[in-house]
Amino acid sequence: MVGQAHVLRALMNALEGDDGQQRLHHAYLFTGTRGVGKTTLARIFAKCLNCETGVTAKPCGECRSCREIAEGRHVDLIEVDAASRTKVEDTRDLLDNVQYAPTRGRFKIYLIDEVHMLSGHSFNALLKTLEEPPPHVKFLFATTDPQKLPVTILSRCLQFNLKRMPVDMISGHLANVLEQENIPFSESALRLLARAADGSMRDALSLTDQAIVAGGGAVSEDEVQDMLGLLPHEHLLALLQAVADDDGARMLAMVEQMAQLTTDFTAAADGFIALLHSIAMQQVVPVDEADADIAQMAKLLSPADVQLYYQMALYGRRDLPLAPDPRGGFEMLLLRMLAFRLDDGKSQLRSTPVEKKKIVVEEKIPPSPPFSKGGTDEPLSQSLIPPFEKRGAGGISSSSNDWHTIYPQLNLSGMALPLAQHCLLESATDEQITLLLDESGATLQSESAEAQLAAALAKHYGRALKLNIKISALTEETPEKRALREAAEQQKAAEAAINNDPFVQQLQEAFGAVIVPGSIRPRTNAS
Repeated sequence: MVGQAHVLRALMNALEGDDGQQRLHHAYLFTGTRGVGKTTLARIFAKCLNCETGVTAKPCGECRSCREIAEGRHVDLIEVDAASRTKVEDTRDLLDNVQYAPTRGRFKIYLIDEVHMLSGHSFNALLKTLEEPPPHVKFLFATTDPQKLPVTILSRCLQFNLKRMPVDMISGHLANVLEQENIPFSESALRLLARAADGSMRDALSLTDQAIVAGGGAVSEDEVQDMLGLLPHEHLLALLQAVADDDGARMLAMVEQMAQLTTDFTAAADGFIALLHSIAMQQVVPVDEADADIAQMAKLLSPADVQLYYQMALYGRRDLPLAPDPRGGFEMLLLRMLAFRLDDGKSQLRSTPVEKKKIVVEEKIPPSPPFSKGGTDEPLSQSLIPPFEKRGAGGISSSSNDWHTIYPQLNLSGMALPLAQHCLLESATDEQITLLLDESGATLQSESAEAQLAAALAKHYGRALKLNIKISALTEETPEKRALREAAEQQKAAEAAINNDPFVQQLQEAFGAVIVPGSIRPRTNAS
């Protein structure tokens, strides 16, 4: 029994004890994932109970009873697969002979595998025997899902949880087995087999047998990778290098190569996640004997990037079954890593104004009506746009050039409206209008919103204009801030009016009335 020392210790103490007294229970429940030794342990325990040398923690394995139990033909060891005998009639037939003494052994032992598969009525039939068991009967239950057992059954059993085995323990045991069999192997291949076993020693041994056959009597890393459909370690590292270099073309080319090596993109995602985990561990706890490529990648990537990639890979792995095409889902997982990169500080908003691309919108102007023959052709002395006043230190001008007055006349909608509400007018000429965009609204800036705003200005003034928007830390009040301030003042005034209303005060005093928070709304023109 590999990796289950805690269970063995408890059973050995029950069989022998420090004071020489046996403490045997009538029912034992062994739980754990598949392939960790539940049924094997139950059979060994049956040997301990019925060994002809006596109840012992070290059965001889040579007596008639031990041999028959090992061969599965002991008359007093009744093994039942509950998955195939779930009906209550099967359970009643099984328990009909409980009251009779064992034929040859010391105890009559019922070993029920996958006991959680029994029906509810079967558990009820079994419960009566568990409540008042004959002294010569022992029950050994094994299950992978103890949550499905009724509480009344669990409370009458001694439960032992067999642990999943870690990768190092499985690979170490496989190495020991292969050394005894004189079969050449590589440590990296055994670790791949141990990971694929997922905590199950039985699965690990089965995979090792398959790897020996595939490798022609040897266990090599390349053969194991081909057998399991895994990607080479170097391919995953190169794929991560392409992501780190922000090289989308090289990354997609490597996915194309990957598709020729394996069609299991779920396993590829698992390998990518395991690689990121190894890099993160190397960054936190550096190990001198670590893989050179992983150590180099741990220095190349920042810990924040590794954590971000790991989380994206984890969520992408979860969503792979939802993708119409597994390859497409895996490609989107990688493209997401390129699209959402951590800000390195170079793209942060700066307090100094940053000039954006100027947008020019041409607006067709209707032709001027012809002058009458009798009139005098005088040159136009005024521009089509009224003169703008330059913003000075004194604040916003109260003339018609005030942005608070101009922007409502533009009849904006969509994203252009909030963009304009976060701006102030800096300067304007006959050809160009320059606006200052507050940092709080920097995310509102887009080419489509700027184009819509420029078109509205051109339509308003009747000529093509260049719109220039600069991001700046404004201290003056934008239309958005003014609207928020006025709304807060109106709300405060409305609450004060209600609180000071004599009728409301009378209701509060007479009936203990309380104003519901958030129920007061200022009156608007519409209401």
